[in-house]
Amino acid sequence: MQNERLQRIRDEWLEEAPIREMQELMENGNITAEEMTVMYLSRISEYGRNVNAVLEVNPEALQIARQLDYERRVKGARSPLHGIPILLKDNMDTGDKMHTSCGSLALAGHYAAEDAFLVKKLREAGAVILGKANMTEWANFMSDKMTNGYSSRGGQVKSPYGQFDCGGSSSGSAVAIAANLAAASVGTETTGSIIEPAVQNSLVGIKPTVGAISRTGVIPLSMTQDIPGPLARTVEDALLMFREMIGEDQSDPVTSLSGVWEGRDWEASLDRNALKGTRIGVARNIFENEAESEILELFDRKLEVLKACGAEIIEDIDLGVMENDLGYDVLMHEFKAAVNAYLGRTPASNPIRTLSDVIEFNSRHPEETLKFGQNMLEQSDRTSGTLTERAYLEALERNRHLSSEVALERAFREHNITALVFPQSHGLSFGAAAGYPGVAVPAGKTEEGEPFGIAFYGRAFSEPLLIGFAYAFEQREQGRVKPPNE
Repeated sequence: MQNERLQRIRDEWLEEAPIREMQELMENGNITAEEMTVMYLSRISEYGRNVNAVLEVNPEALQIARQLDYERRVKGARSPLHGIPILLKDNMDTGDKMHTSCGSLALAGHYAAEDAFLVKKLREAGAVILGKANMTEWANFMSDKMTNGYSSRGGQVKSPYGQFDCGGSSSGSAVAIAANLAAASVGTETTGSIIEPAVQNSLVGIKPTVGAISRTGVIPLSMTQDIPGPLARTVEDALLMFREMIGEDQSDPVTSLSGVWEGRDWEASLDRNALKGTRIGVARNIFENEAESEILELFDRKLEVLKACGAEIIEDIDLGVMENDLGYDVLMHEFKAAVNAYLGRTPASNPIRTLSDVIEFNSRHPEETLKFGQNMLEQSDRTSGTLTERAYLEALERNRHLSSEVALERAFREHNITALVFPQSHGLSFGAAAGYPGVAVPAGKTEEGEPFGIAFYGRAFSEPLLIGFAYAFEQREQGRVKPPNE
């Protein structure tokens, strides 16, 4: 970077900078969106290779930022995201000069015809789409042997904190923000792919209620569980991203349910006293035999922080179901139907039209694509793709019933609790199967330096409450941990 002023600003301020502060500096004329984009691109070029989180950058990013700077001078900012550089997971369509591949070499040449609905909303809010983030290939549904963060197109995403799991499958989306390669990012979750990388990278992650944000234009895994959501370094930054992405999309009918939030004052969720008088449940039997002793000790200390924030902790809640009871039958059947529908609508220039085509491509290029095999792709492809199998329909009914009625709703009702809290990525399967929301928040680190976090889970469309709980905890705990010096 040649400009000494930008070098100084980047070195002294850019790391950990919150979005509100970025807006204030741009409003005051101290920095421009173009300059901020240059600084992030510079950081990606210098440090990005160490973590391998950014798959490609948007060749039009600087021009978009310059246009947004001009618009700010003439008309003012569109939203708190005006001019803010963000990254998208590589399963989100962008109708520009970037590819959309889901990490797969089979789709390495695929250009989407138009933006995904959520990408349109982010552009309308004035965000600068900086690039695409690496991810676990096919959203971690290619092989049961694949490591989190690996893709044949992008290689292995690496934790900026050391030899730790980077989380999956929104690995690059999380690592890039932890490493300060962009202001914020968007990931997707089917079963844990926002919550897990958030806690593994000392970030805030919002896994929304299914129906809050459109899935149109996102390469799918499951029609019933997929949901995009933000990853950011602070609760406020995550909220600023989240509120710009929600809204009804006629192509994704379930999003009509997001109308429950029409006219909501989202700023009200940023309440330091949000936990006062709340009853928060702990279901220890879900994780006490799986979590290491240090994690259990850390979690107990964070429960004391919640108490200091005014929450009442309700211990030993029995959800009546274990996470393993839910299984993967629903996903195994839905994946083929969902992927075939997506690929069938891609531009005619894309030769990969079905899941079978993906498998065949990989089989022709085994050295490049089959480092971990593709047994899950093959297993899914053996289903009919029509979603008529009795095994699928019974699994769908069972999972929804067990996760929602037996586990979560009964716990909320019988114990009069507003939310459940879990350490790290434990307990996330219930909200995933039920389509309910969760919010992860940083809570320090282990003795070895691995990030530690907690996550709140609530009823459908309880995001305003969960965001408030995370904010109150964050303001008292200040648990975000920067990666060690590169």
